[in-house]
Amino acid sequence: MAENPQFHDPASDGRRQARLVLLTFLLVFIGARVSTFLIMARRIPDLYVHLGGTHIHHLNYGIFLLSAVGAYLLFARPSGRGRTIASVCYGFGLALTFDEFGMWLHLGGNYWQRASFDAISVLAAFLVLIAFAPPLRSWRSRHFTMALFIAGVVVVFYLMLAESFRFAARVEPRLEQLDRHGPS
Repeated sequence: MAENPQFHDPASDGRRQARLVLLTFLLVFIGARVSTFLIMARRIPDLYVHLGGTHIHHLNYGIFLLSAVGAYLLFARPSGRGRTIASVCYGFGLALTFDEFGMWLHLGGNYWQRASFDAISVLAAFLVLIAFAPPLRSWRSRHFTMALFIAGVVVVFYLMLAESFRFAARVEPRLEQLDRHGPS
C-alpha cells in the first residue's frame, strides 16, 4: 500500500532514522569490543592498521566517517535510500569514535577505560529516547511521570553499576595484561 504524501509524518521518519542509527551503533560497538578483546587475547590475527610503527586506532576511522556523513548530509541533502545509508554510516561512525572515548580524555590511556563505557551508555540512552519517545508536544502528565520513573531507574542502575566496578577491579589487571602483551 503506497503511503499518502499528504499524511507523511516527518517525526516518525526521524524516529525511524534514529532506530537505524541506534541499531548500527550497538552492533558496531559490540563488534569492536569483541574483536579487540579477541585480538588482544591472540584468538584472532592482528587486524590493526599500523603506519610507520604507529597503531591507527579505530576512533580515527569513526571521525573520518562522521565527517564524510556530515558533508554528505549538508551538501547532498539525501532522502529515501540515501538518507537510510547515511543513518547506518552515522551509527557506525559514532560507535567507532565513542568506543574509544576514554582516549579522547587520556591520550596515553589504554583501551579499557571506564570513560568509554560511560560515554557509550549515555549516548545509547540518548539515541533510545530519540528513537522511541513520543514528541514532547504530545506529552501528557503520564508521560512526564514515566520519564521521572525512568530517570530514577537510570540513577539506581548507575549506582549499581558503580558498585559493580569493585568486581571489575579484579578483572581489570587481566585486561591490562592483555593490553600490554597484545599486538602493539
